[in-house]
Amino acid sequence: QVQLVESGGGLVQPGGSLRLSCAASGSMFSINAMGWYRQAPGKERELVAGITKSGLTNYADSVKGRFTISRDNAKNTVYLQMNSLKPEDTADYYCAAGLIYTIAQMTFPSSCKYWGQGTQVTVSS
Repeated sequence: QVQLVESGGGLVQPGGSLRLSCAASGSMFSINAMGWYRQAPGKERELVAGITKSGLTNYADSVKGRFTISRDNAKNTVYLQMNSLKPEDTADYYCAAGLIYTIAQMTFPSSCKYWGQGTQVTVSS
């Protein structure tokens, strides 16, 4: 089992920044990738960004150039730096982890076995 604990959500004005953190613990040998997904009311859960242990990344087109995913393997922690936030970025953000063969798999939430409890991000003036 892998436990994921997220932090860093909140309310921010359009154009502002937030950084999300996700600390993993437990059977780390059972995963090789972590990522962030989001789900807005009435919408399906979607990939925001994923990263493998070796540092390969995958971003949703809607966040490319604005969001950056990174990881600290020594701390088993993944970060999502979100800049130039827009109202359409408002959603519940979930940290997830899984064992994948290609980074492209992370496009699908079903690729991740373990999920955090979620943290809310609201972008509003």
